[in-house]
Amino acid sequence: MRSGAVWLASATPETVHEFLSGLSDGAFLALPWLFEFWALPHQIAPDGAWRTWVVMGGRGAGKTRAGAEWVRAQVEGAGPADAGRARRVALVGETVDQVREVMVFGESGIMACAPPDRRPVWEAGRKRLLWPNGAVAQVVSAHDPDSLRGPQFDAAWADELAKWPKAQETWDMLQFALRLGPLPQAVVTTTPRNVAVLKAVLKNPSTVVSHAPTEANKANLAASFLHEMEARYGGTRQGMEELEGLLVEDAEGALWSREVIARAQGGKAEGLTEVVVAVDPPASAGAAADECGILVVGACLEGPPQEWRAVVIEDASVQGKGAAEWAAVAVDAFRRHGADRMVAEVNMGGDLVAAVIRQQDAFLPLKMVRASKGKSVRAEPVAALYEQGRVAHLAGLGRLEAQMGQMTRGGYVGRGSPDRVDALVWALTDLMLDRAGRWRRPQVRSL
Repeated sequence: MRSGAVWLASATPETVHEFLSGLSDGAFLALPWLFEFWALPHQIAPDGAWRTWVVMGGRGAGKTRAGAEWVRAQVEGAGPADAGRARRVALVGETVDQVREVMVFGESGIMACAPPDRRPVWEAGRKRLLWPNGAVAQVVSAHDPDSLRGPQFDAAWADELAKWPKAQETWDMLQFALRLGPLPQAVVTTTPRNVAVLKAVLKNPSTVVSHAPTEANKANLAASFLHEMEARYGGTRQGMEELEGLLVEDAEGALWSREVIARAQGGKAEGLTEVVVAVDPPASAGAAADECGILVVGACLEGPPQEWRAVVIEDASVQGKGAAEWAAVAVDAFRRHGADRMVAEVNMGGDLVAAVIRQQDAFLPLKMVRASKGKSVRAEPVAALYEQGRVAHLAGLGRLEAQMGQMTRGGYVGRGSPDRVDALVWALTDLMLDRAGRWRRPQVRSL
């Protein structure tokens, strides 16, 4: 779905002139205020009888504008004095100052989005907005959830829910207050964080979700900002949340805690004596198939096993590719890094896995492995290497690290299969664990 603005920007000058000249004077003057024309797809509320709409996106993705325009759509009627669908709106943010400066008076806030004849009046003493048609929006701070015990609303806008100080209590009080009209609704605009209240809202059957990365709104952002943020945070767990707008969860009882993963970051690929490429093939192909995990891992194996160190160099995993395609990606990674061998799991594909890899390179050193234990059992010794501080990560491994945070002793609790983690486990098992089991201290020979 393309917005009218995207269509207009890509149209020929003749088409633009024809479109604009065909508008009446009233339609021409109203065009800047028709958000449906200018909006990006993730900024338009989904159809249906939902209770909560979560707009989850990266920094600068246009979440605030989406919230402000949704409030407009609820309170405004056909004419400036006509009633809209909602009459009593809650504006909830981290603090009163945050609500006022961002949601009300911000560059993408309610006042900036309102047409001159429908612009509300700010009543500072009462901390509320009053529209010409009598609709009222009340400011609420997440520091004071009890302030929601008296009022009642038919609409609400909750901004940056994931960083509210008393998030669960405030959200619960808001639900009790959201009880006017035939279908009271709330929009939540937030950058994702791994917090319980947001995860609970997302899992609620009455919730609908729109998602967008920062890149989706690049036309309204400084190119230097995008470049700098991608250079600093691209491929990291923080970048997945702050730029891609993806919720990165850490499961309870995860084999790799967030602290352990953070300690592994910032490694360097220096002094490596061996490099392997590990492949965990998907069971099927197509857009809905699991990923093919492809990890490049190196190690310095000098001295006794307790002195060995490893570094995860690259995550080249792909999704939705056929066997020949993922095999080509794996062999390309092998060649680029000058790897010593490739390790491939053959539980699902058997001889086919070896065959498709050999089609890319008939003489490539290939070790085929077969899983006889469950994923969690295989992963625990590898997680112990991280606990000992013996594995480091280069940049750009955010998606692998997200999967690691959802691998528990009871199994993987994320969506799909943890193919990136499986490949990591195969690589480190081959490089360090199996090798350590065979290692013997050199004997000093007496003459």
